[in-house]
Amino acid sequence: MVIDNVELIARLGVSCILGGLIGLEREGLNRPAGFRTHVLVALGSTLIMLISIYGFRNVSGPHDPARLAAQVVSGIGFLGAGTIMKEGLSIKGLTTAASLWVVAAIGLASGAGFYVGAVATTIFVYVTLVFFTRLERYYLHRDHYVRLTVVMLDTAGQLGKIGTVLGRREISMRNICTSHVGVEGEQVIVQLEIKLPHGVTLLHVLSDLKEVAGVVRVTES
Repeated sequence: MVIDNVELIARLGVSCILGGLIGLEREGLNRPAGFRTHVLVALGSTLIMLISIYGFRNVSGPHDPARLAAQVVSGIGFLGAGTIMKEGLSIKGLTTAASLWVVAAIGLASGAGFYVGAVATTIFVYVTLVFFTRLERYYLHRDHYVRLTVVMLDTAGQLGKIGTVLGRREISMRNICTSHVGVEGEQVIVQLEIKLPHGVTLLHVLSDLKEVAGVVRVTES
């Protein structure tokens, strides 16, 4: 089986376009892996698939095109891991890592000439990243948690004061972590997640906490 140059370039071009569409969405959100990264992953996957299918046709003996392509699926995990970051109480980058993995699969499909599957997958991925995010924010708004970092003096009952202020606005808390800072540990850093009830904004909460005696600084983290 021989592939002509026009078909080869077409498969690489389709892969570049499809990977770029997903990369643009990630780039717009300032994610670690953006437009160029997704394009490169797609192109590399496509080329490997082309080599797997057509590069060893003159080699004698049984030939399994899936063996070389399977290494793409394994290797993309290392690249995806580089996009995952732990920030405070949350982990970010999982969606970008997943998009890289899917783009690699799209590249493999393009290299194999499976255009319908590659295009359809790209459409579904784009819909998931763009429109499902909006649906998620709309339907899960009531369960949206905000992460705060409060720096305060290490005095008795200080954490209780924070709880009292939040309780007045019927704000629930979770994942509370504390650590001491300073030469003699005279300050405490409290990291917590709060759920804002309807009608209460983050600005209200920050303003209330800053008025508590002993609170040095309050920031969203």
